[in-house]
Amino acid sequence: MSVRTKQILKLLAKLSVAAMLLAWVFSKVDFTDFRQAVKDARWQYLFGVWGSTALFSWVQSVALQWILKRQDCDVGLNTIFGATCVTSLYGLVVPGFVSTGIKWYILRRTTGKGTNVLSAMLYNQVALTVVMMAVGLVGMIVVNPTRILWPDATASWVLPLACGVLLAAVLLVSVLALNPRTGGSVVRLLGAGLRPLPQKARDKGQMLLQQISTFQSAGWRFHLTIAGINVVDSLLVGLLWYLFAAKAASVVVPTSVLIWLCAIVFLLGKLQITIANLGVREVTLVALLAPHGIARSSALLMSVILLSSMVFMAALGVVYQLIWAVQSRKSPRPA
Repeated sequence: MSVRTKQILKLLAKLSVAAMLLAWVFSKVDFTDFRQAVKDARWQYLFGVWGSTALFSWVQSVALQWILKRQDCDVGLNTIFGATCVTSLYGLVVPGFVSTGIKWYILRRTTGKGTNVLSAMLYNQVALTVVMMAVGLVGMIVVNPTRILWPDATASWVLPLACGVLLAAVLLVSVLALNPRTGGSVVRLLGAGLRPLPQKARDKGQMLLQQISTFQSAGWRFHLTIAGINVVDSLLVGLLWYLFAAKAASVVVPTSVLIWLCAIVFLLGKLQITIANLGVREVTLVALLAPHGIARSSALLMSVILLSSMVFMAALGVVYQLIWAVQSRKSPRPA
């Protein structure tokens, strides 16, 4: 089977998963109620959704710029943000791993250091993922969905305890993996844990671990700086993103729930089982907001508004591509 055929089959599989998830959501939503929710939506908050989405990506670009400097790659913030927007554009139609390759290509062309760019991008994604996991786990400890889903449960403490243990494990592994003394052993141990996985997944995991190893000598000031940027991005900007979306859809829930939802949707999106997280986001919001008394039609509208922010970022990607195309035509060609 050719590589192109495999890519087409993977794309069809992702579309099929998205279709099944959306079919489940649509089967649970009364479209009369959904039309009314759309009619009653406060669309002025849509600009806040789009602005906070762009701000979220801009802060991520700041973090990546710091990491690239560590890799001796001097890249302008505007170029990194533009590459992120272009990645969002391709991410609407192609799998996440392929669309991320577009960002790598743009930054590699700018710096001429493909390996360094790859290391920086992987470290940035791992750092953000770890922070999002920590935020999500802390949110589940605070909110404790067990009390909402099963108010009469006698063991409502089990979920917070499990989240606390997992949070401690994630933080401990992260610290040990980045420590120059213990990092080598931890990376080898994590690599051994990849053996039961399929070959392709194992190869990607090994590549990720190898790239992380390059940052073991970066120093804790560097790691804490990147972690701090990601914490601000997830807790403040990510909260604004979901807060504006909730207000637009007239969804009223505690702030802690929105923080938790933002982290969960982000982490589920990393599984890349659909295109542009389509279906995953809708099922998550409809299922997890229902116990808080939110109508499924309103939850679906909120997911559509969040999807519109991805389309907005893709539109910015179109603008950047057009600007770069014009600039490349104006630049003098070598003799």
